[in-house]
Amino acid sequence: MTLHDDAAYRALTTHDARFDGRLFVGVTSTGIYCRPVCRVRTPRRENCRFFPNAAQAESNGFRPCLRCRPELAPGLSLTDSSQVLAQQAALMLESAAHEGLDPPLPAVAARLGVTDRHLRRIFAQAHGVTPIDYLTTQRLLLAKRLLTDTVLPVTQVALASGFASLRRFNAAFVERYRMSPSALRRDRGEAAPPPAPAGPTSLRLAYRPPYDIDGVVRFFANRAIAGVEAVDGLALRRTLAVEHRAQALTGWVEARFVPARHEVQLVIAPALLPALGAVVQRMRQCLDLDADPAQIDPVLAAVPGALREGIRLPGAADAFESAVRVILGQQVTVAAARTLTRRLVERFGMPVETPFAGLDRLFPSARIVAEADPEVIGKLGIVRQRVRALQALAAAVAEGRIELHRAAPLQPTLEALQALPGIGDWSAQLIAMRALAWPDAWPATDIGILNALGTRDARLAAQQSEAWRPWRAYAVMKLWLNLE
Repeated sequence: MTLHDDAAYRALTTHDARFDGRLFVGVTSTGIYCRPVCRVRTPRRENCRFFPNAAQAESNGFRPCLRCRPELAPGLSLTDSSQVLAQQAALMLESAAHEGLDPPLPAVAARLGVTDRHLRRIFAQAHGVTPIDYLTTQRLLLAKRLLTDTVLPVTQVALASGFASLRRFNAAFVERYRMSPSALRRDRGEAAPPPAPAGPTSLRLAYRPPYDIDGVVRFFANRAIAGVEAVDGLALRRTLAVEHRAQALTGWVEARFVPARHEVQLVIAPALLPALGAVVQRMRQCLDLDADPAQIDPVLAAVPGALREGIRLPGAADAFESAVRVILGQQVTVAAARTLTRRLVERFGMPVETPFAGLDRLFPSARIVAEADPEVIGKLGIVRQRVRALQALAAAVAEGRIELHRAAPLQPTLEALQALPGIGDWSAQLIAMRALAWPDAWPATDIGILNALGTRDARLAAQQSEAWRPWRAYAVMKLWLNLE
């Protein structure tokens, strides 16, 4: 979505949240860049420069506003870029920034099947900056969020943001933002609350309206697994395990919708703070906070069923868990799959402490499932073919042969999944939909889709779905919601 400057200025003057994360405004008189929803006094038109992403604003010498906080803006979904390859690279770099990793650019290019030089060229064409500048912006914005919203020491903030040393972090921060990290903490401004006491950390996650909160909450409530997750009003709570820098961290998260502010209030257990960036990224994907309804809703209007604005694609806080639940859902109802998953958790899930009654189990890790006795899994009521599929998937994930996250290369991952026993196209498409956040996934033989379309002909349904590209996964959600 590209706006001419006059249209961009109108979005700024009206504080239009639909353009949040898609438009940033640099003000030449102050040297600061803002989100369109910023509530400071609107700058004069001649003092405004408009950018499609934060990295471009920073590469042009602007520093982020302390009031509207550009690091809180929604991100981009997988098909937002006209060059999907460049967007895939951006997702890999964002993932690296949040995981605290430092991937060499040639390795990113190799994973995408292109040369380093070609990647640099198409990345600059699509995003207006070099990959290194893009990665640096993601890391600094993550660091700014951690400095503002947590009480982590500056050294830990530097490491959690992916900087190899405190010296390099301080130098990059001062160069871009014209203040030291410690100075930002001393002068937080009106937009940032004082540091919270030691304990759970609360963060704000923005989304673009409209958002079908009722549909998302109902989806998770109908599939909630006792011990692992629960829904209470507008709040979703769950246990979570994260591998961070070769360390296993366990804890819990709570995500509560705040419709009046177009935000989700995310509360994270203290034990997960070292991986805070990764947890935030997982929850943004889980709740599909980076979707753009302005692109999706017009396409979904042609999908049969009542009009629903702001349909989202519920994703995965734990991608392996989502994949397991897809396998357990083969040829059974949602309720039956939920029962089988609960039994798996009760037998193999590790205990974890949370402040919420009944939320006390972690979903079993890939390694635990891979090494389990298949006879024991079978006694849970899981048929032998599903046991083989579960353990083949678990072994592939535990050994790193298959990666399940939205930055994973789509086609090679789909092929690797379907090479496993007991995983066909239906399962691979649903895993792509929920674990890989692929917006055009289409499980052609899904009985719910066929029922909603009033047919038993999967080929006919697939032909009808062609009109809904590249948002067919969202069409699936609309069709499912019509049946629930």
